Amino acid sequence: METGIKVGDLMTRNFIFVSSDTNLKKCAETLVKKKVGSLIVKDKDDLKGILTEKDIVWAIVKKSVKDLDKILARDIAKRKVVTIKPSSDIIEALNRMKKEKVRRLPVIENNKVIGMLTLKDILKIDPDLYELIAETEKIKNETEKLKAGEKLKLKKKDGICEDCGEQDALYNTDGIWICLSCYNKR
Repeated sequence: METGIKVGDLMTRNFIFVSSDTNLKKCAETLVKKKVGSLIVKDKDDLKGILTEKDIVWAIVKKSVKDLDKILARDIAKRKVVTIKPSSDIIEALNRMKKEKVRRLPVIENNKVIGMLTLKDILKIDPDLYELIAETEKIKNETEKLKAGEKLKLKKKDGICEDCGEQDALYNTDGIWICLSCYNKR
């Protein structure tokens, strides 16, 4: 499913960034001053990582660091960063965020960071959009289940699965009425 809304339409172009040799004190000050929850770590236009508030707190607690001037952004920034292209649909962005369990995606074009997309950016369109997308995905999954069940050419009825107890379309297999999910687990 696509919405027709592209990542490039919603991304923040004036994203906040630091260089990889910026110390943690300066990074923390930047987060507070700019009122953001993360910083892109880049050298020139090359993405080097992402640094979040949580990363800074972790460094203070785990490393028992009292002097934030001694630790650099490159020392604690996440280097394996999930990114997205500006031409991608926001559905793809949401799916990637969900799969990778992140709330922010640096936007990359021609191997250069050109923006940042956050869950907040997407929800600015319409907060109900996320629920609508989730419902659409659920319908899509149910449709796929039905098609898969029809291919199996099993006897079918609606009811409560004798295996998991869920209300669903049921298929008779070996005298037991089960949903397609339970059928596929066997």
